[in-house]
Amino acid sequence: MNEKTARNELVEVGRMLWQRGYIVAGDGNLSARLDDGSVVTTPSGVCKGFLTPESFCRVDIDGNKLAGDLRPSTEFAMHSLIYKERPDVNAVVHAHPPTGTGFAVAGIPLDKALISEVVLTLGCIPLAGYGTPSTSELTDAMKPLVKHHDAMLMANHGAVAYGDTIERAFWRMETLEHFAKINLVAKMLGRENQLSSDEVRRLYEVRERGGLMPETARVCQVCSFTHAEGAACSTAGQQWSNGGLTNGDEKITITRSELVNLITEAARLMR
Repeated sequence: MNEKTARNELVEVGRMLWQRGYIVAGDGNLSARLDDGSVVTTPSGVCKGFLTPESFCRVDIDGNKLAGDLRPSTEFAMHSLIYKERPDVNAVVHAHPPTGTGFAVAGIPLDKALISEVVLTLGCIPLAGYGTPSTSELTDAMKPLVKHHDAMLMANHGAVAYGDTIERAFWRMETLEHFAKINLVAKMLGRENQLSSDEVRRLYEVRERGGLMPETARVCQVCSFTHAEGAACSTAGQQWSNGGLTNGDEKITITRSELVNLITEAARLMR
């Protein structure tokens, strides 16, 4: 990817993320890998909805600044990890989409096969454990999942999506948030009808033929999604409770007014 194209496309994606409410104020960060191996990335503390092509920094794969007037994002280590683990990735989008981030805060991965289009285009969206932003805690939590997924939630933080192009990375973030909204509605209605293992397997055969499957992924018979061959999903069959993972279903009690507020907010976000 040439630098001029990368800067212009990142400006457009930053604007769309801000317009959709996936980021506010100085939230989020974006980057694109260039043909020479260096990376164009957003600066720290700047609203991504008002970027210009001149706003960006150019850094090496480890985040050392090569060009630019502003300081690179303090969360570039997240981008560096993804680029190093995934040679096929050329763009990374980190944002805080409200519904997806709500699932991340609740400790719930988006790992159920509910919609065929999501299985085809994105697959399982796992939840990485909490790590303090801008520290190795965050990248350590993400590392086991990066090779086998194209997007993930980060506990009590937000979401990240990546792809071979800037456009595809944005699409995956958009799909993540759209799926989170649908999943929330299904949960409120009290029923999540999951696709069967055979149905998921057939969808993954279509996905693989279409070249949309990461080379490192395999169909996992444990959770019906993609993982390294022989590896089990770290979130399959588990839920978060009181800060830790527990097996089985967990009942949650809320008041009538809390339920009304939840439904009202969900309806507002989906307008």
